[in-house]
Amino acid sequence: MKDVYLLSGFLGSGKTSLLSNMIEQFKADGIKPAVIMNELGKLPFDSRAVDSDVPLKEMLEGCICCTGSEKMEAQLQMLLEGEPFDVLLIETTGAAHPVEAMDAVFSPLFASKLNMKGIITVADCKRWLDRDKMTPQTRMLFTEQIRHAHLIIANKVDLLTESEIATVTMQIQALNNNASIIQTSNSKIPLKLITQLEATFHEKEVQEAAIGKQLSLSSRLHTFKEAVDQEEFEEWVKGLPDTVYRMKGYVPLKGHKNPYLFQYAYGMVQWLPEYMKMPSQIVIIGDQVDKVEIIRGTSND
Repeated sequence: MKDVYLLSGFLGSGKTSLLSNMIEQFKADGIKPAVIMNELGKLPFDSRAVDSDVPLKEMLEGCICCTGSEKMEAQLQMLLEGEPFDVLLIETTGAAHPVEAMDAVFSPLFASKLNMKGIITVADCKRWLDRDKMTPQTRMLFTEQIRHAHLIIANKVDLLTESEIATVTMQIQALNNNASIIQTSNSKIPLKLITQLEATFHEKEVQEAAIGKQLSLSSRLHTFKEAVDQEEFEEWVKGLPDTVYRMKGYVPLKGHKNPYLFQYAYGMVQWLPEYMKMPSQIVIIGDQVDKVEIIRGTSND
């Protein structure tokens, strides 16, 4: 029977960093991981964090839960019948309710093959302090992801003061006093704190979780037809509404041969050079992203 860990957490919280760290540590211990990644957008940007020697299945444009559970079951079946592995890591989209996402794992098809170890929720501490700025539905999902966790990663504590860290920890613990809370930067956590998880699940919990269906979160794919000025692009990013939670993709910058890998989460921007010719596209994720005005001088979606 193979252990399964489900990684939950809101958009941009640090789930992919946690996934990378776990993969690295499992491999160092001689344990071969496999990964299922669920992304809200049309392009698999996050899958680049997974090494080529790790069995990987992707689910794009949607949620593992609800109608996606059948597709998830198919992916699980393909993994189990394919290349051998020892442990399964499932990274859900930030728009997924963690209990709904477990539905496929608990299928009778896999009862003797998979052992759900628990839900690990990555909580962005900075975003937690400003959660009142979210829409009510999004804030509800954010808190539900924490409430259903068996282990909580309080991430990005390096961006907070000691007083703020204490406040966040106390408030999150009050929301879920059954889960351990580990404070991290870049989602770095010793593997032994994860592998000791032994979660208990209730049938009622799985059946009644329906928060994710109420969200208005959506994704939007934007293609660039020409290079943009980096300063102008960052000014455009600064002017985006609070309803844009996450952006990622490849942005063609003036003066550079290849597009740069661009990531945006909760007001913070990251640029990384890319050494291959990647498609000049970004995925924008948030509430009502169809109303976001795209930077001038580029293409239509």
